[in-house]
Amino acid sequence: MKRILPSILSADFGNLERDIKELENIGIDMFHIDVMDGNFVPNISFGFPIIESIRNKTTKIFDCHLMIANPENYVEKFCKCGCDMVSFHIEATNHADRVIQIIKAAGKKAGVVLNPQTSLEQIKYLLPKVDYVLIMTVNPGFGGQKFISEMLEKIEELDVIRKEKKYNYLIEVDGGINVETSKLCRDRGADLLVCGSFLFGASDKKETLHELLK
Repeated sequence: MKRILPSILSADFGNLERDIKELENIGIDMFHIDVMDGNFVPNISFGFPIIESIRNKTTKIFDCHLMIANPENYVEKFCKCGCDMVSFHIEATNHADRVIQIIKAAGKKAGVVLNPQTSLEQIKYLLPKVDYVLIMTVNPGFGGQKFISEMLEKIEELDVIRKEKKYNYLIEVDGGINVETSKLCRDRGADLLVCGSFLFGASDKKETLHELLK
């Protein structure tokens, strides 16, 4: 089943619980959490305290996207602080296997992330091991960017590999998702779509969610 994952980064940080409950009430069952360190990406978002504080407000799935350098040093704590799915950038570590092992040892789902300029060749050896692959359709670090349409070929190629090899990973897409780009990604095999400003800025979130999955 295709799913929309609201990006907490686009929520009102003064009213996180309110925004989470509002989205729960329209059928959202997964939330995307962007963690930025100001090093791997030029922006800083939030870390353990925020995740722990909202973990107590919902039982829905937390999909944590680590945009941080050397994730092997921190990933275990993110697993312990309430994240159900944890993904890391292949560009941010020389120890991808170790990161996956740590996540899975904690009983969580492990994902690997590709920046737009990174080819699938960089992660093909990991595909039998991961639970999901996150394709960035914008350059990471900032919200509200324009969708990079060339990434549709990468999504499609990933779906072809999945079918040919009979792998079980899900395909997630993050960046510039709206009604038009959601359909383009889903048509090429994407399962999970991260949506930030387009959903949070909508006057009618329930109708917008429906349109995103139509």
